[in-house]
This record gives sequence, C-alpha cells and structure tokens, in this order.
Amino acid sequence: MKVLVTGVTGFVGKETVRALIAKGHTVHGAVRREGVDMPACEAMHVVGDIGAMTDWRAALQGVDAVVHLAARAHVLNESHDSPLTLFRAVNTQGTLALARHCLDAGVKRFVFVSSIGVNGAHTETAPFRETDVPTPAADYALSKLEAETALKDLLAGSSMTLVIVRPPLVYAGNAPGNFRRLLGLVDSGIPLPFASIDNRRSMVALENLADFLAVCVSHSQAANQLFLIADGTDVSLPQILRSLAEGMGKAPRLLPFPGALLSLGASMVGKAALYRQLCGSLIVDASHARSLLGWQPIIGTEEALRRAGRDFFAQKPMR
Repeated sequence: MKVLVTGVTGFVGKETVRALIAKGHTVHGAVRREGVDMPACEAMHVVGDIGAMTDWRAALQGVDAVVHLAARAHVLNESHDSPLTLFRAVNTQGTLALARHCLDAGVKRFVFVSSIGVNGAHTETAPFRETDVPTPAADYALSKLEAETALKDLLAGSSMTLVIVRPPLVYAGNAPGNFRRLLGLVDSGIPLPFASIDNRRSMVALENLADFLAVCVSHSQAANQLFLIADGTDVSLPQILRSLAEGMGKAPRLLPFPGALLSLGASMVGKAALYRQLCGSLIVDASHARSLLGWQPIIGTEEALRRAGRDFFAQKPMR
C-alpha cells in the first residue's frame, strides 16, 4: 500500500515510517516545511501550516491510506490568550480538512492518532476503556475529541474507513516533554523523593506504538474501530526511574518522602498538574487491540525503559 504519514519528522512519525517500510508499504511523508532531518520516505510533500485551508491534493495522489500524526501538541508556559482556538485550528479543523481531501482523492483508510487525554487525566480504580464517556481535562485533549467526533460524522457511510488510536505517554530515549525531564533527573544523579510513590501508569514504547499504527493501516478488522493502546505492563514511578537508571548504568537514588507532602509542595509552586502526571495513576485496558487484531507488543516495558535510559545516555554530548 502507498501510505502518507503526516508529522513525519516528529518523534512518533520517524519511527512510524520505519515500521511501515518494514511491513512492505511505500511511504510518503507530509511536512510543514523542508528540513534537514527527513526520514527515508519515497517522497516528501511540503504542505505548509496545517489548518482548514491546507491544500493536500498533491500529497494524496495515488495514496491508499493516511496516518495522521501532525498536531499542535502541549505547549509549556502557554502565553496565548485563547490556546483552545489554536488547538482547534490545527487538531480539529486541520484534521477535518485533510479527511475531506482524502475522500476526494479516494483514500481507503484514515488512521487518526488521538490521545488518552480524551478519556481523562487520571484513573481511580477502573482502567480507561474504549467504551468510557470522554472526559477531556485539557484543551489539547478536547481538540482531539472534537476531531474524532467530526471525523465520524464526515466519514459515516463513506468508502473510507476510520481508525482512531488513543495512546498514553509514548516513551523512548529521545522522547520529548515530561519523559525527557525524567531522563534528565535520573542522569543528574541527584536524590529523588519518589521512593514512596505507589502509583500505576500505562505507557507505550515508541516501537510498540509505531508497530501498532502500521498494523492499523491494513488490518481488515481495524476498520471503523477505536483503540486504546499500551504496552500491557503497568509500572509505578519508582519502577520507571529504576529501569531508566539501570539502562544508564547508574544506581537509582530514590528517597522515601510522603506523597501528600510532595503534592502540597507541588501545589504551592504551581506544579500540581505536573505532580499528577508523574505521581498519579493512569491505567489503560488495551485488550481490545489484542483480541480483535491479534496484536502483541514487540518489546516489553522493562526492556524498553532500560533501552530508553541507555539511548539517552549514549546520545549525551561529550563534555
């Protein structure tokens, strides 16, 4: 199949290209502008900024399936007066415009990468499932939910099938965001007050997510399905930190400290959301993907965490 991947130069995009090529697909990439760090696609298409007016026609010629990864992601220290407007412009309106062009071009399958944030920000007792009522707590997640809803309405009864994938935190040695912060903290060697944290988090290794997206492109049973995806092994924050340290060849330096005091301290310095993301629980039931598609992760959580630590340490600039 000929597959167009948007967001092809991003963290997930590059690995998705490799997974698709490994499964025998011909891969084209779509980018906002030309850059130096381009993956090995058969062709690259510069489409400019993504929004309601983006012209996708040239990029979609002869394409059988699209994996839509490009998005406006979380922005640290957001200063815009209406960040939801910006999220909607790219993640909702831009996605819908691409889907309309796909219909006109005769694309057979549209794989939309959404976010577990559509389900909510944390779990209490029961894991998140595909059947849950969405409760997005952030503007980014709301814009993804609105895109999901608009896509379902647009494609209902059409010849193009829709696959929606909601991944939790995606991790690897070159991961951005909070996972990169964790890697840096472990590498610094400073004592970390997280030994007493008893949470559980579902995550998905970069290789596993890319492999799953490649499966969704062509598997007949994936048509018009929603999937929550994860490695399948839920881990605590101390387990994550110990595995990363092991990968770096370091001894983890974790100190016991009451979680309630950590939470209070985080709230006092305006970091309550960060505390919940690191120390709260978020468990995903990914059994639907396994039972319907027969998919299995290609790497286990502990091995992937150790590899992430090892890769991060190896990529550090020499001093």
